[in-house]
Amino acid sequence: MLGGTEFAGRAVAEAAVGRGWEVTVFHRGRHEAPAGVRTLVGDRTAPDGLAALDEDPGEWDVVVDTWSAAPRAVRDAARLLRDRAGRFVYVSSCSVYAWAPPAGYSEEAPVVDGASPDADLTDYARDKRGGELAAVDAFGADRSLLVRAGLILGPYENVGRLPWWLNRTARGGPVLAPGPRELPLQYVDVRDLAEWILGAAEQGLSGPYNLVSPQGHTTTGELLEACVRATGGTAELRWTAPEVVLEAGIEPWTQLPVWVPPGSDLHDALHSSDVSRAVAAGLRCRPVAETVADTWRWLTEIGGTAPQRPDRTLKGLDPEVEAKVLGTDRGV
Repeated sequence: MLGGTEFAGRAVAEAAVGRGWEVTVFHRGRHEAPAGVRTLVGDRTAPDGLAALDEDPGEWDVVVDTWSAAPRAVRDAARLLRDRAGRFVYVSSCSVYAWAPPAGYSEEAPVVDGASPDADLTDYARDKRGGELAAVDAFGADRSLLVRAGLILGPYENVGRLPWWLNRTARGGPVLAPGPRELPLQYVDVRDLAEWILGAAEQGLSGPYNLVSPQGHTTTGELLEACVRATGGTAELRWTAPEVVLEAGIEPWTQLPVWVPPGSDLHDALHSSDVSRAVAAGLRCRPVAETVADTWRWLTEIGGTAPQRPDRTLKGLDPEVEAKVLGTDRGV
């Protein structure tokens, strides 16, 4: 496991240990590694940062990499391991598709131009596509698996989406709930993502797979109502038309995490992809209420403040803006 101490990487490492696999985690030493793994420490962005991995005599059935910055870091690790590992799984993103992908897009949709496995840091879409190219270049198309994940939620989240909604509903009072209530959402619980990755590796799968829940797995209403229940039920969801939200200058996806307006390019890209290939290969998605409840349990165990990746934007809506839109006296 390249990484393996935060969010998706940690979930994969824990799931592999849970299956009785022998797991080696190569990481920078900034966070504690999961229990039951063997660790190697190094910073793949530094000169000779892969030394510990290079000097280690280990061989592996599968390597999983979640890197999302400069593609050359994926290139260097993949090249180092191509003769010592059977398969390379790169956790990519649906962002690699050329904008704007049509509703119902499959793995055959065009991808972004200008990506390179040799690139330094560029932008998220090209960095992820460059990582894909690096994996395929080193391991070949038959030994590389490209997991094009969409929205990922669940315990250990360090991006700030579901934790923000949970903390907001925990505060209680009137909550700006962006409509429509029945708007379909796609996401994947990080633990379901991890189990699918391990199962796919066991099956020897290769090539790209869109990896989120099937369309309509849940709705905005079901997600937010689950947040209210999990956090004590004192919040009052006030469903607000998308036009009102947008006219107030509120940014979808960032200021109101997860939500994007219906009929928009963003909604087609984030919540309407074709995942039939992943489902046929064993994807199973737990109910939204379980994802929400388990995330709240984890969040309360760590004191209520989720970790935040420094390379991701802060999420959430200012209480004063929320109060103004709802016509209340003040934010809660």
